[in-house]
Amino acid sequence: MTPSLDLQAALGDGSLDLRGRRVVVRVDFNVPMANGLVLDATRLHEAAPTIRTLREAGARVLLLSHRGRPGGRVDPELSLRPVADALARVLDQPVAFAGDCVGAVALEAAAALGDGDVCLCENVRFHAGEERNDPALAAELAALGGIYVNDAFGAAHRAHASTAAICGRVDRAFGGLLLERELRQLGRLLDDPPQPFALVVGGAKIRGKIDALRRLLPLARRVLVGGGMSNTLLAAGGAALGSSLVERESLDLAREIETEAATRGSDLVLPVDLVITDSLESTPSERRIRTVPVQAGVPAGWLAVDIGPETRAAFDASIADAATLFWNGPMGVFETPPFDAGSRAMARAVAACPGFAAVGGGETVAAVKQEGLSDRIDHVSTGGGASLALLAGEQLPAIEALRRAAPRRAPQALGG
Repeated sequence: MTPSLDLQAALGDGSLDLRGRRVVVRVDFNVPMANGLVLDATRLHEAAPTIRTLREAGARVLLLSHRGRPGGRVDPELSLRPVADALARVLDQPVAFAGDCVGAVALEAAAALGDGDVCLCENVRFHAGEERNDPALAAELAALGGIYVNDAFGAAHRAHASTAAICGRVDRAFGGLLLERELRQLGRLLDDPPQPFALVVGGAKIRGKIDALRRLLPLARRVLVGGGMSNTLLAAGGAALGSSLVERESLDLAREIETEAATRGSDLVLPVDLVITDSLESTPSERRIRTVPVQAGVPAGWLAVDIGPETRAAFDASIADAATLFWNGPMGVFETPPFDAGSRAMARAVAACPGFAAVGGGETVAAVKQEGLSDRIDHVSTGGGASLALLAGEQLPAIEALRRAAPRRAPQALGG
């Protein structure tokens, strides 16, 4: 599963001398911001070990990242400039900022670096060639330094210039410490995981997760489904869902999942009660909220917005003895309290799981953080889409690009 992208090994055995060398590092600093301030610095902290390792080796570090979807145009609202200040606080050292990631501005910033210095370059998505995996842009990015390190697992499922094409234009390329850890930890879910293996999935739609579900179903003894996904499964079984989100076009797919789980002897655990409301648009004081048994149905005009207390207890019991667990996707309309209660309860249950537990996905990770439980879960993935793609058996373009580049390098760099 994990390719030999070992940066530390190459540094440790002396085959890689970075002192005085410029190293281009792809990180994932697509962080939430407001009023010019970083609201959540988790991704900065996750990238810090790789940056510190390079600094201690004497490298001159140039960081590349995207933020948001500027559509290949400069958007001041999506500038990474404020992130440089936040990163300086995380690293406890100055971080320079280059107003572009290519051209004279970037090259001048690179030339000004001394050993151990760090510079964050402007949003790579300000250039249209980034998302097109443009070789010309990749060549300009590679001109910043001959050594490349990819530590952006969250973008590993994208074939972009700074994650894929660049690998063929540098002298040597490696995976960063975070990328290595993600591949190693998530790989444990696929490599004969200890049983019982519990799979917990939520979120709005089945179709975005069906490939991962199909890959993991043969391995999972228990499959717990909440959120909008469970609405579709419940509707496929004949439950009345009122005005709830239901993927009508995926009802046959939902039945396929149920049949597959039954055929393989997996327990498919669905909600037995639902928190419902008459409106998500009205103010909290005007909104009516109830909890109803699934068998009673959701009344016309009402919609399911969270799993109910009996379901939370059932889900808790279903994973209480899990030896392996993976959770992706919220149990309700997480962004609208109090409909985040089911997701928060799931975070507590996952943290109490005695076996190896991994979680992935933005709102899933947010629930874990809001409950203050990150340090009680074995692996909190930085990549929602990337983790699902990996678990679905898809080739991650960034990883494949590193593998393809391997034969051009010395044996201590990338292995086959």
